[in-house]
Formats: sequence, C-alpha cells, structure tokens
Amino acid sequence: MAAQQAEASGVASQDPAQVAGAASSSLRHESAHLHVAGEARYVDDMPTPPNAVHVALGLSSRAHARIISMDLGPVQAYPGVVSVLSARDIAHHNQISSVGAGDEPLLAEDHVFFCGQPLFAVVAQTRHAARQAAVLARVEYEDLPAVLNIEQARAQGGALVCHSLEMTRGNAAQALANAPHRLAGQLAIGGQEHFYLEGQAALAWPGEDGEMRICSSTQHPTETQHMVAHVLGCPNNLVTVEVRRMGGGFGGKETQANIVACLAALAAARTGRPAKLRLDRDDDMMITGKRHDFVIDYDVSFDAQGHVLGVDMELAARCGWSADLSGPVTDRALFHADNAYYYPDVRLRSVPLRTNTQSNTAFRGFGGPQGAAAAERIMEQIAFATGLDPLDVRLRNVYGTTERNITPYHMTVEDSIAGEVMTQLAQDCDYRKRRAQIREFNKTSQYLRRGIALTPVKFGISFTATHFNQAGALVHVYTDGSVQVNHGGTEMGQGLHTKMVQIAMREFGLPHERVRITATTTGKVPNTSATAASSGADLNGMAVLAAVRTIKDRLVNFAAAKWQVPPEQVHFTADGVVVGEATVPFATLVNAAYMARISLSSTGFYKTPKISWDSATGRGRPFYYFAYGAACAEVVVDLLTGENRMERVDILHDAGLSLNPDIDIGQIEGGFVQGAGWLTMEELFWDTSGRLRTHAPSTYKIPACSDRPRIFNVKLMENVPNREETIFRSKAVGEPPFVHGLAVLHAISDALASVDNYRTYPGLNAPATPEQILRVAERLRQQGGVGHAQVHT
Repeated sequence: MAAQQAEASGVASQDPAQVAGAASSSLRHESAHLHVAGEARYVDDMPTPPNAVHVALGLSSRAHARIISMDLGPVQAYPGVVSVLSARDIAHHNQISSVGAGDEPLLAEDHVFFCGQPLFAVVAQTRHAARQAAVLARVEYEDLPAVLNIEQARAQGGALVCHSLEMTRGNAAQALANAPHRLAGQLAIGGQEHFYLEGQAALAWPGEDGEMRICSSTQHPTETQHMVAHVLGCPNNLVTVEVRRMGGGFGGKETQANIVACLAALAAARTGRPAKLRLDRDDDMMITGKRHDFVIDYDVSFDAQGHVLGVDMELAARCGWSADLSGPVTDRALFHADNAYYYPDVRLRSVPLRTNTQSNTAFRGFGGPQGAAAAERIMEQIAFATGLDPLDVRLRNVYGTTERNITPYHMTVEDSIAGEVMTQLAQDCDYRKRRAQIREFNKTSQYLRRGIALTPVKFGISFTATHFNQAGALVHVYTDGSVQVNHGGTEMGQGLHTKMVQIAMREFGLPHERVRITATTTGKVPNTSATAASSGADLNGMAVLAAVRTIKDRLVNFAAAKWQVPPEQVHFTADGVVVGEATVPFATLVNAAYMARISLSSTGFYKTPKISWDSATGRGRPFYYFAYGAACAEVVVDLLTGENRMERVDILHDAGLSLNPDIDIGQIEGGFVQGAGWLTMEELFWDTSGRLRTHAPSTYKIPACSDRPRIFNVKLMENVPNREETIFRSKAVGEPPFVHGLAVLHAISDALASVDNYRTYPGLNAPATPEQILRVAERLRQQGGVGHAQVHT
C-alpha cells in the first residue's frame, strides 16, 4: 500500500535517520571493469552490419548567404556513393527545432545562417567515400550581412532569437539613486566547447512496416525519437531510440544529437539498409552549439559595510542562428545572477541575441554559471570599493532563512546554508592566514604573484520547464532472484546507472551482481525527460524506488500470508528476507511468489512536487531545492608570460546524504576542473568571415592532467540530509560543482590586483588566458582608476 501511495503522489516517504547508513555506500561504477578493459561499447564500437551505408555531411562555407545554386553531380558521381540527400529529398518535415520555433531546418534550404551549416548528406558504401565525396559539391552563394558577436548584434538593433525575460522585486532604480555608494561595470564571459570524448554518432536500422531502430549518443532519447518520427513522417511508436552509454555529454547531446540521428534514419529509410553517421571532430565542432558567451552590464548600490542595496543587471548572450535552448538557458542565467546573495531591490533582464554562428545550446550549468559569475564580480568589486576582505562581503550578503530570503523571482529560500559552508571551509583551509601570507609574498616577488579567493555556490535543482520534472522506470524480478532495472535516464559517465542499481540493491537486500541495469530505450520507458538539469538521480531514482517498492509490497503481503505473520515482521536484509522468526533466501521467496501468480514486474513514476513557474510574470518556485558548496582557490601568476597555475584548491560541497560518495566526489573534481578550464584557458575564436578557427584539439585547449591543482582537497558536508524528500535525502551533484571554478578566476584577479598594490580593481574577463592576464597586468601598471567599472560615492 505504501508504494502504491508513493506512486500516486509521486513521493516515497522516507525517514532520513533510516536511510543515512544506506546513503553512504561507494559502489564502483557499474561499467568500470569494461572501461578499464576497453570493452565498454559506444555507438562506434557496435558491429556495423555488412550491408550498412555510411553518411557524411556537406557544410556551408558562408556565415550568412543565399544559395544561388548547388551542383551535387560530382558528389553523386564519386565511386561508392549510393545517394545524396538535400532538403528537397526530405518528403515530410525538414525541421528539428527542439522548442517548436520552426527556425532550424535539418538541411539548409534557400539560405545558410552560419559557417558549418549542413547543406546535404552523402550516403556511400564506406565512410571514406562519403567524406571524400562531400567536399566535391559546387555551391554558389550570394553573401549577406553577417552578425557574428554580441557587439555587432547590439549595433544592428539586437534581433532576438527567442523571448527576453525580466525579473523584478522592489524598486531597483530608487535603490540605486538613493544609495551612499554605487558602482557600474561590464563583465565579458566566453563560451565553451563541450569536447565530449565520444563525438556525435548514430546507427539506424530500418525494420518492417516503417519501423526504425536507432542507437544514438543522445541525452534525450525521447526527443530524438520524436525528431526522427517528425522528419520521417511517421508516428512515434515506429521509432525506437536506444542508449547504452555515452562517452560524455555535458549538455552537448541534449538537442545536438538530433541532427545526426535524423540524417542516419533518413539514409536508412532512403536505402532500406542500416546507416551510420559519426561526425569527424572538426565537423562536430563546426556544426554543434557551444556554451553561450555573455556580456553582462551591472549597476549596484551598497553601503560602507559592503551590504548590497540594489542591483540592476542586463545579461546579453550570443545565441547563434536558431532558438534551440537559448530561452531557458538565458532564463537560468537570471535565476542564478544572485548566486548565494540577497538583493533587497533588484531588476534582472536577459537579451538573447541572434547571430550567424553555431546555435548555442545546453552546457553543464545551463546558463547558471554565467549568472553566478556576475554575482561574484559584484561581490569582489564591492570589496575593492570598501577595502573589505571579499569573503566578509560575501558573508554579509548571503541569503537568510527567515528574513532576507526572497529571490528576484519571488521564491522563498528555506534552506540557505551558504554562510555556514563558507565559514566552515575558511576555517578548514586556513583562508585568512594564507591570505595574509600571500599579501606578504607579493610585496617582495617581482614576477610571480599569488592570489586567493573563496566563493560559494547556490544552485537551483529542477527543470525550469515544469513538465520535464517527471520520470518513469520499469523493474523486473526474475524467478531466480535476479533483478533488471530500466529507467528513462541516460549514462554519460556520471554514474547514474550505478546509483539506480544501488537503489534496487538496498531495497531488496541484494549484492550488486544480482541487479542488472539495461540500455535506456524508448521501447521500455516512454516519454522521458532529458538527462540534464542535474536531475537524473533525483527523478529516475524516485521512479525506480516507486517500482521497486510496489514489488516489495506484493512480496511482503505474500510472505505475511504464507508464513502467517504480520506484514511489519517482513524485512529485506543482506542475509535474506526475514519473515517472523525465519530467514528466507530472496530467490526462494520470489520463486514461491511466482508459483502463487504474484506479479514480479512493475512500472514506477515520479513527478517533482511543489514546483511552479510563470514566465509571463517572472515569478514562481522553479526549483525543488538548492545545492550548496564553496571553493577556495590559491593560484600563482607569472607576470612575464601570463601563465597561471592552481597551487591549491579546497572544496566543501553539499550533496545531502550522498548516494555514492566516491562517485559524487569524482563529479565534484571533474566539474571544478571543467569550470576552471572554461574560465582560464578554453577560448573560442571566429574569424571575420564567421568561420570557427578553434575547431580541433590542435587549436582549442582543454585542461590536461598537469593543469589540475597541485593540492586538491574535496570533502562532502556531513550530516546534512536534504530537507526535501528526494531519493534517500540526497542532492544533485552534476552541475553545481562546475560553479566552483569561479574561485580560480577571482584568485587570478586577486593576484593581478597586487600589481597596483591592491588599489585598482583588475576587471578581469573570462577566459583569463595568458594574453588576457598580460593585458590586464599592463593596464594596471600604466593607469590608475578602477579599470572597467566606475564607482560613485
């Protein structure tokens, strides 16, 4: 009955005290042994059917142009080419807009809108032949004016790619006008390439009566299913999408996988043969979207003690040529433009600008890190203006729990622990003593300067599109006592499948080898949400739990009746199922239940409670809860070369009652390094023709092993169960740690401030590449004032 009630309400009742022990197991990743042995299969590892065809894409060489003519004769004539597909060969819908905007053709029609836009698809006997033929097309263009960046977009009127959003509370204009101190400035934040290790890939098999099966490297199997069905002009039930694992995603396979799957399916439908499309890394980077780069203008008022009084902020983003997910990404940037801080009077607005570049898309944090960067810039700059330690300014502005606890979108913050986390970390890592020592070091060091910063994170957990906050699962118990778990989430290396296995293990009292996770498939669990928004374990874990507990309830009632004991005397343990005074092996009980015709299979469903969002008013409760944490970074900067090195990083992070501490710590470490890479070394560069020049590992730098902190201490907060009823009172860990990278940017800024004896605010933009660091250092040497901001008293 309890499980049935849980499924009906979408919430399974749990006592934090009872699950605390169960929530501390560090089971190894369920595919670790396959990864180590090189036996973990990805799409490109699957045996290619002997009659398969291979697909390659022909890409636009213009950023914005009208297509005058496109001669595909030489392509078709190349040896081994079976077919060439262009927009006119798509009989049904040449459209894959993920938000229904109707602005994203699968293959270009009369115009091209960015350099690298797919024009046609070559279908050939071999991948080599397809790729060789793809470059033989003769395309004639009429060039049109191209808008390539935020500055150009604003200068030409600022055409928007989707809706703009404004959030207000109080009277920001009045708070700014009447305040004792005020400053204004601008922060530029670069984009980021996902650089998943496994590129975009799909393998499609045509079946009978129009069926299509696709193995795709996608974070959103259901959306991929819908897009393929839409392009093929068939119902969803004819398309099955399967994902065993991805070699990384980071948001780059939430919508961007659709084009590859759709073109593979079109080729399979056209030829009647299996079709495979795997993008070359250069093509992948030229075609797919990135993290949005932002230019953020801010105006803030404050008092002499560093308390924020009013904030007015405009966040402009380069969104690219189509809407994609830019609307929700720029929305979430606003949601996190406060980070952990209370703004008494505030006005925030987004400006999602259309440009002739790749359509920017989801990336770990989904706009939240960009918003949080603006909040941290404000705190640091107030510290400079007041002469206070930046940590003290941050602590004076954190959210409360009974007052000063209303966000700009009018959600009440009920669980703020940002102040406690920062205070504890500062004590643990000896922040204040080290900061004083660094100041002394910089007085006598001519070329090497050190810096330190401690920054928090408050990250909202849930999809801001409320309808995505649901999940399904399907659990089977077989008569030998083994269990199979199916759910709607996807595994991209983050350990989601492992956590789902653990839920079944704990509930049934089984060892891990008795629980098997299967590939995610739309044929078993339909209508799933993307594995994104850090919600994979939250949503799918509760769905798995509901399914498992339904089966458990059946087994409990059966055992109680068979052995004549009250149901409360039936318990599942690691030694077997305790039934009164007896202990029955799990397999024995299961087999007996089968013989008594008890169902041993169940679906599970979960929907996140309490959440709501009204985009028209900019108000609601878009998040079920917040995840917290803090990072302290110490860096050394070489003023001769502009190079920097992370000497030490300490992180204290809130994972609630962690489902798997080792996996969660790994996610925190990886998220931090990825965030630090975004802010210090990863730089996207387009030339004046709109061609992405950083489109390969040779030209785009990501962090290597040698770039990790020399001393790296990561710790989970203890005894902090989630106050909301999540799976075993845990908290999401995917995206929040990414924001910890901001500590590195501000530590570099602190080091640079020593060039002018801490009198001038550095105004450091991201990424803080060596070139950027040298420019800022030279400016600090040659000019006084306050850099990129103006302070009014």
